[in-house]
Amino acid sequence: YMKIRTLFLSFFLVYSCLPLNAQRAEIYTTSEQLPWQKTRIKVQKYAESNADIIVSEFQEQVIDGFGGCFNELGWDALTLLSEKQRKTILEELFGPDGVRYTFCRLPIGANDYARDWYSFNECPGDFEMKNFSIERDKTGLIPYIKAALAIQPDLKLWASPWSPPVWMKTTRHYATAPGDHNDFTKENEVAGDHFIQKPEYLKAYTLYLSKFINAYKENGIDISLLQFQNEPYTKHQWPNCSWTPQAMANFIGKYLGPVFSEKHPDVDLWFGTFNCNKMEDLKCVMENADASEYIRGIGLQWEGKDVVADIHREYPTMKLMQTENECGSGTFDWAAAEHTFDLLKIYLNGGVNSYMYWNMVLADDGASSWDWKQNTMIRIDSQTKEVIYTPEFYLMKHLSHFVRRGACKLKVLNGDDVLAFKNLDNQIVILCANKDKKEREVRIACKGYVINIKLAPKTFNTITL
Repeated sequence: YMKIRTLFLSFFLVYSCLPLNAQRAEIYTTSEQLPWQKTRIKVQKYAESNADIIVSEFQEQVIDGFGGCFNELGWDALTLLSEKQRKTILEELFGPDGVRYTFCRLPIGANDYARDWYSFNECPGDFEMKNFSIERDKTGLIPYIKAALAIQPDLKLWASPWSPPVWMKTTRHYATAPGDHNDFTKENEVAGDHFIQKPEYLKAYTLYLSKFINAYKENGIDISLLQFQNEPYTKHQWPNCSWTPQAMANFIGKYLGPVFSEKHPDVDLWFGTFNCNKMEDLKCVMENADASEYIRGIGLQWEGKDVVADIHREYPTMKLMQTENECGSGTFDWAAAEHTFDLLKIYLNGGVNSYMYWNMVLADDGASSWDWKQNTMIRIDSQTKEVIYTPEFYLMKHLSHFVRRGACKLKVLNGDDVLAFKNLDNQIVILCANKDKKEREVRIACKGYVINIKLAPKTFNTITL
């Protein structure tokens, strides 16, 4: 009893000594050497607004969530570990004390982080999709997703193909360019659309995508959103497929849209993933009378960052998503995290409602099956089984752990390298970076309060109040 009484008295004395106009906030700080350090800081009312960072109460776009992509090589990396270790990693990505991802992506068939090329139907001329099968996914993607859903049952999922079945393509190859890891030749090269633009093929591909939605549902996984082609403007040696804007508008407006509105009314169709900075190409699809009836959002990646703000101004009520974080080159370093922070600023200040990291987990040097080494949030050493949380893991945690689905982005009137949000419970979240090699003293004004803090060199910092 005496211990409890003494503890209460100490608590009372500490807080009774605070000014009546002061309250407490928390700051979480990550440096390359010392991640995720929590400190309490004092917040006081202010009479003037001469601050380095001014967070206004003006609400911008609603945040629908943050996430990453489920890929086969990610699951293969996780299976190198014991079940207990694997669950710990998934808790770090999806659990309440971790990154708290709530909105993730998966491929339809092979992408560059599949074990190798595959689709769900490689039987030429099977327009009725009698040989359609997702059996391959039961060895990788489905257990990966189900393991995440067991931790975060409210996880929303969206999907996109990198390439349709080879027999549906003018190139007769899964890739769009030759490379040292494929057998694509000059004879495979075709200008313009790589998908055969004939009604029987377009109908069959619509059926293919519809059967994918149904097959996953039968396996206990609901897909809420579809973007029918990843990077239609990219030519590489891994799975991909080029489409012209006219062909994309035609496919959405006359095939995919009508079928999905009837058979899958709970699956939103988006135009994406758009990796192009030509507004005229985007408008060709978005302003097509048939296609526009069905498009509920726009997905952007890579070159899409150049026009995200223009798109938001042109279509202010349209949902926007950053669909794939730029992947880097397998450096796993602080510079990669700072680059991702810059991308977060560009896209979120540009108006996106959601942001997708790319590979959440990879083994060793992060190489794809086509030997492009890329960054990841969590690395697993296949020999020692060591688990390494990279700087980008902590950066995404600094954002996604705190900013909940339904939050609003707040306009920042003054200050660089800062993003601010307001959760539905009125909690304010401020994410700021110090990219300098020296300490920065920063004065932050928000909601009639001021915070004076010192940001350590080369750090990400999340303030909650």
